[in-house]
Amino acid sequence: MPMLRDPSTKYRPFPQVDLPDRQWPSRTISAPPRWLSTDLRDGNQSIIDPMDRAKKTRFFDLLVELGVKEIEVGFPAAGETEFGFINWLVNADKVPDDVVVQVLTQSREDLIKRSFESLEGAHSAIVHLYNAVSPAWREIVFRMSREEVKAIAVKGAQLLVDEAAKRPGTKWHFQYSPETFSTAELDFSLEVCEAVMQAVGPTKDWPIILNLPATVEAATPNIYADQIEYFCRNLPNRQAAVISLHTHNDRGTGVAAAELGLMAGADRVEGCMFGNGERTGNCCLVTVALNMYTQGIDPGLDFSDIDRVIETVEYCNALPVHPRHPYGGELVFTAFSGSHQDAIKKGFEAREGQNDEGWRVPYLPIDPADLGRSYEAVIRVNSQSGKGGFAWVLQQDQGLKLPKRLQADFSRHVQHLADALGRELNAADIWDCFRTTYYLQVEKRRFRLVDYEESRGADGTRIFTGTVEVDGVEQRVSGRGKGLISSVLATLRDSFGLDFEVADYSEHALGSGVDANAVAYIEWVAPDGRSGWGVGMDEDVASAGVRALLSAANAASQGPGTPPY
Repeated sequence: MPMLRDPSTKYRPFPQVDLPDRQWPSRTISAPPRWLSTDLRDGNQSIIDPMDRAKKTRFFDLLVELGVKEIEVGFPAAGETEFGFINWLVNADKVPDDVVVQVLTQSREDLIKRSFESLEGAHSAIVHLYNAVSPAWREIVFRMSREEVKAIAVKGAQLLVDEAAKRPGTKWHFQYSPETFSTAELDFSLEVCEAVMQAVGPTKDWPIILNLPATVEAATPNIYADQIEYFCRNLPNRQAAVISLHTHNDRGTGVAAAELGLMAGADRVEGCMFGNGERTGNCCLVTVALNMYTQGIDPGLDFSDIDRVIETVEYCNALPVHPRHPYGGELVFTAFSGSHQDAIKKGFEAREGQNDEGWRVPYLPIDPADLGRSYEAVIRVNSQSGKGGFAWVLQQDQGLKLPKRLQADFSRHVQHLADALGRELNAADIWDCFRTTYYLQVEKRRFRLVDYEESRGADGTRIFTGTVEVDGVEQRVSGRGKGLISSVLATLRDSFGLDFEVADYSEHALGSGVDANAVAYIEWVAPDGRSGWGVGMDEDVASAGVRALLSAANAASQGPGTPPY
């Protein structure tokens, strides 16, 4: 069936919240929320093959290591596998003293009792009670009135209190979710939550957690923020409640909804690592936390080795993290565009000489090193790349700082290779292309320096005397000039008929210390207008210059045309 030409015949815009004096748009997030990971429950129920005990344990250990203090570990009434894992986790002393486990249950007596049984022996725990309250569920799924739906919630809350009283050795906390909050009437959500609070009797020192989920994301995130602010402002005994957010991603704005919900007064965020969850997923805790980090806020979660986090999450979920996923994706700190690469390269270069620790690198909202990523992976090269990209790769991989015009000269060879291979070029590809183009590989050279010495003539000129291998045959040659460079140029002209001038010369050390090598770059121009570059490397900077001239001679002797690659 094709898409409707007039979708308004089937779908209606979501109604606005009457909140003309809303305050959240002028607020900023200045502190991290309480975090709840629901990877082992909501995330687990959304994957094709649910995690076994080994995978759940590995994931739980990762969450603890990251600093998550509240972890929803399962739905114990769902079956023996879930119940057994939760009961084992508690009794095998796998839960640190500063971590609280949470379980989910529908508001049914048998399920609530089973949930408490799974937590026998826990030092502290949260029992999470829920029932759906929105019109669609009341009218279509349950066929119940408002009062009947509210009664289900209240009865469940009373059972929480009764079951907790039977187990005084555990520090119990209660959470209630008016499921489908985002599509329910605000006055009814408030009415149900107030009734649950009356049944539980929370206080400021022992608050109830009220989770206000966007079970199905049905509106823009600003409307969700309005709902949260309205709820917080109108909830009696607000100081005895922790407002928690559980946003799904049906419209692609689960993270934005959570952030605006925090601005609207919420205290806690629930979600999964990298946003796993039913349909389009849950709020991504990694993204929300690192968004805060880039604003100068310590989120209280440690992603210093994000690649290891990804490895564990992908293994346990058997789902890949998208290469463009914020912060964690394989390609998010990678630039292929030439203009992007050039800007990033300049940003890193500027940081080398600045005293300010503030992060200012174009196109990178966060320092990859903070997440355990290396700078070498920041810029990669394909047919879309410009000279800034491969120049950065050569600088990071080989220590070469190519002059601007040499970058332009080499870029056509890189582009030619990328087009020919039809794939991304790695550092080895680029280095091999560079050595071949500028005759640094022995098998590609016509001229190769064997050795030389420099002396001074009676008239003050410099005399170059050396052995040069020409097409595999060694020859003794010499020449005279005002300096070493000019004497080598005279040698090339007199001995081999190669006539060209040096238009530009530069050099720099490769590394630092007494054992550092040197590299020299020479731009040459022939009488017929041809031009190019020679590159030489040696332990001695003067010898590097001589080798650069022979590299230029190799190119100049080819005549018109393109060198290899």
